[in-house]
Amino acid sequence: MTDLIKYIILLLLLILTAILTTILILRHKYQKKLEDFQDSVLKKQRDEVQNIYQTMRAWRHDYHNHIQSIKALLSMGKKEELSEYLDNLEEDLDSIDIAIRTGNVGLDAILSSKVSIARKNNIEVNCTAKVPDQLKITDVHLCAIVGNLMDNAIEACEKIENAEKRFIRVYIGLFKSQLYISVSNSTSQKRRKKLSELITSKQGDHGFGLHRIDKIAEKYQGYVNRKNEPGIFATEVMLPL
Repeated sequence: MTDLIKYIILLLLLILTAILTTILILRHKYQKKLEDFQDSVLKKQRDEVQNIYQTMRAWRHDYHNHIQSIKALLSMGKKEELSEYLDNLEEDLDSIDIAIRTGNVGLDAILSSKVSIARKNNIEVNCTAKVPDQLKITDVHLCAIVGNLMDNAIEACEKIENAEKRFIRVYIGLFKSQLYISVSNSTSQKRRKKLSELITSKQGDHGFGLHRIDKIAEKYQGYVNRKNEPGIFATEVMLPL
């Protein structure tokens, strides 16, 4: 074997080693990024569960106080005061009822949680959602789409300093025999961005969220449309039933 052939073989081995090393490094970086994303999702879910738990504790505490007040009014025979108290209590309960009833238990949970978080961050939320009993998309994937859309909308609204300008509009229902999901929100962006510019600029969890929505829609042969205007961002998702 000539020195030239040995040199060529050695060079090829070095190139192959470099390629394999690069692949391993990239795989490790991707795995680390994926693990960080999953950890952030789990942390967010834990925080949301904690938020619901605290809300339930507060409601339980108030419930006992209301019961004591009602018993006291009854024992004193103050029927008019009791009636007025119950009317005020009913009005108060209606004002804080954030439960979303869509016809899908999983979607109810994720929407109720996100709406609660948004309102605690001084974000006005208007939500109309109703889904049929039978869906082609799984509950997990449906909640992943809606959860990511809501997370992105909340994140964008939190960047707006003037709380009066923060809003999120949610509509989920049937449109042309398909499941139609629309989430729009106010943003601090002063100019219109190209969608390609918008997507590539979203790094970290937000970027994963956008990619996740697109992949799920693609899996079910659905359609995603994003509208980016100054001061407002909207996403529409169409999914076959």
